Amino acid sequence: MYQRYLPYFKQITLLSLPIIVGQLGIVLMGVADVIMIGKLKPVHLAAASFANAIYFFIAILGIGTLTAVSPLVAKSKGAGKPTECANLFKQSIQASFILSFFIGLILFIITENLYWFKQDPTVTLLAKDYLHILNIGTLPMLLFFAIKQYSDGLGITKPSAVITIIALLINVFLNWVFIYGNLGSIKLELLGAGIATTMARCIMAISMFIYVKNKKIYQAYLQAIPYDNKFFFLKQIFVVGLPSGLQYFFEVGAFAFAAIMIGWINEFALAAHQVAINIASITYMIATGISAGGSIAVGEALGKKNKKDIIDAGRAALVMGAIFMTCCALILAVFAPAIIKLYTTDEQVASMAIYLLYIAAFFQLSDGIQCVGLGILRGIGDTKIPTVITIFAYWIIGIPLGYILCFKLSLNLYGIWIALLIGLSLSAWLLSKRFLQESNKMNVDMLAPLND
Repeated sequence: MYQRYLPYFKQITLLSLPIIVGQLGIVLMGVADVIMIGKLKPVHLAAASFANAIYFFIAILGIGTLTAVSPLVAKSKGAGKPTECANLFKQSIQASFILSFFIGLILFIITENLYWFKQDPTVTLLAKDYLHILNIGTLPMLLFFAIKQYSDGLGITKPSAVITIIALLINVFLNWVFIYGNLGSIKLELLGAGIATTMARCIMAISMFIYVKNKKIYQAYLQAIPYDNKFFFLKQIFVVGLPSGLQYFFEVGAFAFAAIMIGWINEFALAAHQVAINIASITYMIATGISAGGSIAVGEALGKKNKKDIIDAGRAALVMGAIFMTCCALILAVFAPAIIKLYTTDEQVASMAIYLLYIAAFFQLSDGIQCVGLGILRGIGDTKIPTVITIFAYWIIGIPLGYILCFKLSLNLYGIWIALLIGLSLSAWLLSKRFLQESNKMNVDMLAPLND
């Protein structure tokens, strides 16, 4: 069996590694923000947690929708249709503008009415301006992500990783300048972190666009031939991607609502949640890299109408995700106290965050499998049923159970995290089972070409 899956392990690893580096760069921006904000007061950390929960609750709909671009491009490339790739490039950029408009509008309305969420008044006040600044960076963030997905779908994954790492370094430097008031800048504290992040996102979008438009390796895939239905590929992105966006929306939304519920306890609990979820996001983003690699490998096999490769590439991705996240679970369990010390010196926040990390260690395996499961299902174009699974696991089971454990059974914020663990485990089981069933009964000879 090892020999059977070895070629797919190698293929997914080669596809995933640059994506993982890029994903780590993105999440490390958040890690840098939290560590540097954590040097201020617990209330600033709580405000950052609240604001980021709200922001990504809405923005993830755009990110998730655009994840459809890479498997669609991979499918067109696998079918030997470079002009389809070119049309997907143009219309993925159009999709990022459309998504940015609606997401930005929704975020503006929510930011002006943060009192809806009944948080501590000081936390709400600090979060408001921070959220407005983050919202300005929505368009460059989605524009970068759209072009990155196009490049990833072609199997060219290194450029976005390099650009992301450079932007990370710039973000850390700008944090140092604006948060603490260095080099003659005013000390902007939390607002400074938002300005630094937004500036870094602008640099990422501009750099990625210029690179793709000018590098020779992309030129064969940028010569678009207009179709009779000029919005066909834009429609494809939303048809395939919007259910994916809703998957992410309901998953991230569950964690966002968990943060809101924790905010009802006190600011120290919310600060501890921000520290723990920020650490867990590092391993999760690596899993999304494996998921993206698996999605591309499965999508390319789909374009070639090779059922064996579809099945084996998907299974290999699941195994890789499970092995990696098991290793992460052991690291979190052993080194939790040392990791927490990097984030905060507040004893009350640290003591709660350590126990949350122990719970996070338990849900690593489930988190990895469900993340990869969503990716490989997206690779075969199966997005609607996985969306229903996500809603069921998180919003029918996870969130109501979290409320009961936290407020009715007095397990405090730990009850909410235990409920999230149960929701993740249920999602992982149902999604992996779905891929195994759907890929086995798939008739690749009945697949229609993308532009039919």
